[in-house]
Amino acid sequence: MTFQGVRKAVIPAAGLGTRFLPVTKATPKEMLPVVDKPAIQYVVEEAVAAGLEDILFVTGRSKRPLEDHFDRNYELEQVLESKGDTERLNLVRESTDLARIHYVRQGDPLGLGHAVLVAQQHVGDEPFAVLLGDDLIDARDPILERMIAIRSEFGGSVLCLMQVPRETISLYGCVGIETDPINGVFAVTDLVEKPDIADAPSDLAIIGRYILDPAVFAVLSETAPGRGGEIQLTDALRVLAKMSPAQGGGVRGVIFDGRRYDTGDKLSYLQAVITLASQRPDIGPQLTAWLQEFTSTGSTGNQ
Repeated sequence: MTFQGVRKAVIPAAGLGTRFLPVTKATPKEMLPVVDKPAIQYVVEEAVAAGLEDILFVTGRSKRPLEDHFDRNYELEQVLESKGDTERLNLVRESTDLARIHYVRQGDPLGLGHAVLVAQQHVGDEPFAVLLGDDLIDARDPILERMIAIRSEFGGSVLCLMQVPRETISLYGCVGIETDPINGVFAVTDLVEKPDIADAPSDLAIIGRYILDPAVFAVLSETAPGRGGEIQLTDALRVLAKMSPAQGGGVRGVIFDGRRYDTGDKLSYLQAVITLASQRPDIGPQLTAWLQEFTSTGSTGNQ
């Protein structure tokens, strides 16, 4: 049996970015540059590469720069065109032409579950992807297409899981799984949001990629605020895991062991910038040489 395909992606982007203050006082955290593109553009590109070209941003106050980035800038385009600067003109237009992008405001910051619920009118009665903007998945290690394929085969919802040191599991949503996977796909039996280490059902954390059945909306509408006083998507998925496939239930997980960067964390953000910059043919060789000199001598040689 083949289940309905996935066409739409939802990207929650209403967070305040407090871990990056003071820069995020006036700049959305999603717009922090990773080399020469904002972090959020990499996430949109990932969705598009997986065949999702209808993107809904769930935004909040002070997110206007994000909207402007994916909009046309006629004045800038005209200046570049008049100079014959085709290379930069194409770069400017690239973000505009990526996908059909829509926006809705979350209003009250009531958690990830609430942000997903806000997307209901746009998504309608079809499965959809949720991509968290803080999680940057290296393009060399795609996972979203596989998750979509798992949804097509099994129905229900699909989670991206990552094995983490058990002492850090309280930072994540955590899952319990059946021990016998089918082609690397695990049936999820339990979910807990940021559990105490002693209570964690495993060392498998949920990272920011989801394929959700539309049944999640009805569950979320009945989900009471949980940890942190927020409506937790993890709590709704726990209910879905116990529902029958005929009701849109069932939750499966696939373990991701590729390259992933938490661009909401300062150290991981810097690692993402350095890693991706070092792969660029225009600046990679010079950056790599500089890094080798700096790590060996502690000096740039330009003192």
